[in-house]
Amino acid sequence: MNSRRNFIRTASLSTLVGVTGFETVFAGTKDKKKKPSGKGLKLRFLPHDLLLKHTFTIANSSRKTTPDMLTCLEFDGIFGYGEASMPPYLGESVDSASKFLSALDLSQFKDPFQMDDILAYVDSVAPGNCAAKASVDIALHDLVGKIMGQPWYKIWGFDPADTPNTSFTIGIDTPEVVRQKVAEAAPYNILKVKLGMATDKEMVETIRSVTDKPLCVDVNQGWTDRNKALDMIHWLKEKGVVFVEQPMPKTAIDDMAWLTENSPLPTIGDESVQRLPDVIKAKGVYNGINIKLMKCTGMREAHQMLTLAKSLGMKVMIGCMTETSCAISAAAQLSPKTDWADLDGNLLISNDPYSGVQVVNGKMTLIDLPGIGINNLQKLF
Repeated sequence: MNSRRNFIRTASLSTLVGVTGFETVFAGTKDKKKKPSGKGLKLRFLPHDLLLKHTFTIANSSRKTTPDMLTCLEFDGIFGYGEASMPPYLGESVDSASKFLSALDLSQFKDPFQMDDILAYVDSVAPGNCAAKASVDIALHDLVGKIMGQPWYKIWGFDPADTPNTSFTIGIDTPEVVRQKVAEAAPYNILKVKLGMATDKEMVETIRSVTDKPLCVDVNQGWTDRNKALDMIHWLKEKGVVFVEQPMPKTAIDDMAWLTENSPLPTIGDESVQRLPDVIKAKGVYNGINIKLMKCTGMREAHQMLTLAKSLGMKVMIGCMTETSCAISAAAQLSPKTDWADLDGNLLISNDPYSGVQVVNGKMTLIDLPGIGINNLQKLF
């Protein structure tokens, strides 16, 4: 424990600052021959409730829909698309997102390649609102990638062959529905199981009665006793579980560090790791982190978090909320450099207005389209 505290105290601030400019490596590569129109960025947005195929239950909540805000950035007749997915437990809503996005004046920016300046301004307008900020960040990345004529995995220099398998999430439910969900997940090579209730062992045993695929589990802070948690993790290891995500409350830092030190499986921080400064705090408390665009304000900061976590020797998972193929495809641009992917949010809904990244034989398969790599299935803007 002392070594963890010493690490946090002595971690160089320059390490944190040093990763903040990675995403602008191509910011000066715009076409010099094209004269700017003099017009600034134009932002539009509209709400789009996501309809879930099944009631989604985790340790502390259930829902059948997820509020979502779709965004569009226009510059010189080119359009970039983004979104804000806002599960109620995150504290954002259509109303808060509308208020935040309405407060932005992006017309002041005449050059979309000034990404650091634009996104720093967006982040400064109001605290919080991380998903709403992510909706602008994703749309900006899509726009700039389209101007450059390249997908972001190529701009970052990632090999699309390195994408991992994505897990498919099995929410907490009755044994009958759980077996049905497992059957629907047949194309996937790894399953993510939601735990954190009295039915944890029943959930795992039900899944094991119909499949021997590797599992990862997400407890969503549902365990509060570290000794019982450790016993459970030993049992889960015997059941073919690969890692355990956020087993204890994010405030139980010392208990979580003890659990990680003694756990036979890697532990991954999710709710406890929101934005870039949280990565250093997670060192020694977890073995790895779960990066989600909706938590960290988008692709720019997600890339920074990935770079920092890897430099600290930590494992990285790229995750998601319930989202359309827009945000899923945006997150997938980072996936070649991650250890695990949990990018199934678009597969859990019945009204996806976009198509994008595909899952082929359980593996994330990036599409060679510019920007974030999506096609519109319906005209929204």
